[in-house]
Amino acid sequence: LDQAAKMSKSDPRDIDEDAILRGLSAEELEQLEYELQEMDPENAMLPAGLRQRDQTKKSPTGPFDRIALLDHLEKQALEHQDREDLVPFTGEKKGNTATTSKFIPKPGTGQIPIEEQITLEPELEEALKNATDAEMCDIAAILGMYTLMSNKQYYDALGAHGKIANTEGIKSVVKPDVYKTYPDEPPNDTDVEDTLHRIQKNDNSLTEINLNNIPDIPVPTLKEIFHAMKRNTHVLSLSIAATRSNDPVAHAIAEMLTENTTLQSLNIESNFITANGMMAVIKALCENSTLAEIKIDNQRQKLGDSVEMEIASMLENNPCILKIGYHFTQQGPRARAAMAITRNNDFFRQQRIS
Repeated sequence: LDQAAKMSKSDPRDIDEDAILRGLSAEELEQLEYELQEMDPENAMLPAGLRQRDQTKKSPTGPFDRIALLDHLEKQALEHQDREDLVPFTGEKKGNTATTSKFIPKPGTGQIPIEEQITLEPELEEALKNATDAEMCDIAAILGMYTLMSNKQYYDALGAHGKIANTEGIKSVVKPDVYKTYPDEPPNDTDVEDTLHRIQKNDNSLTEINLNNIPDIPVPTLKEIFHAMKRNTHVLSLSIAATRSNDPVAHAIAEMLTENTTLQSLNIESNFITANGMMAVIKALCENSTLAEIKIDNQRQKLGDSVEMEIASMLENNPCILKIGYHFTQQGPRARAAMAITRNNDFFRQQRIS
């Protein structure tokens, strides 16, 4: 370092850094590296090792004793005096009844100020003076003072004709409205195996299949159901919402749609079908001319822009789809789908009239 200081007085371009570094000892190199470390103490996003230099090279004063450290911290906390709890803006201690004084409001006159007084006609003044609490409650509701009563009292007074609706009075305790409780929907008790056999036998009494909310249907069983639906000529509605169906099931649905000529409604909402499986279903609908309603919304993953564009194109080229259950995320496909659905419904209405 002394040599570098001497050479710095001459032309800096003549300094040989390599020669200086070769002449430094290991301790001097370590000290130089310590001094040249770039630190950013103001950046809170950096770890502590990059905000300040290493200061842990001090030799330990003794072995680490966790129990002794905890005892020392507890003793230090007990010896530390509590901060005095003072009343804001006064400096008095809280809880001291001798120094604190109770707030006593100034007595009022009990009269309404002159500028706020309202003069009524004598007949109206006499009517209000003799009105009961129930009548005052109806008057307050008619005048729009809905904060003085419950919603039920307010709307009952507005809908009353020639009689007092609020019999409890305006000073009654406001009670919450009682809402009706509805029982939970019972579980789906459809026999999946029996339904599969009836589809395979083309049972003419089976026109609607509802397998919604049955989470333990194996994927091979679902694929067999749609494989059997290829040749079925009686089922008009099929729903497998919330059955954990995935892409293999979606491809089986696509194959079924290209061959089935009877199914009119299909619901595959709330499943695990990805964009790949849904694309196969949408492309298969281009070859189907009997399905009038399809629901595909609420899959585990977003279908993406390409699938939405394919849905819009399919609806524009398929005049049979009258209803589609899907929430578009892009404005362009949403507008195209809405126009196509409107066109299909108008065409269907014209055919029905004629």
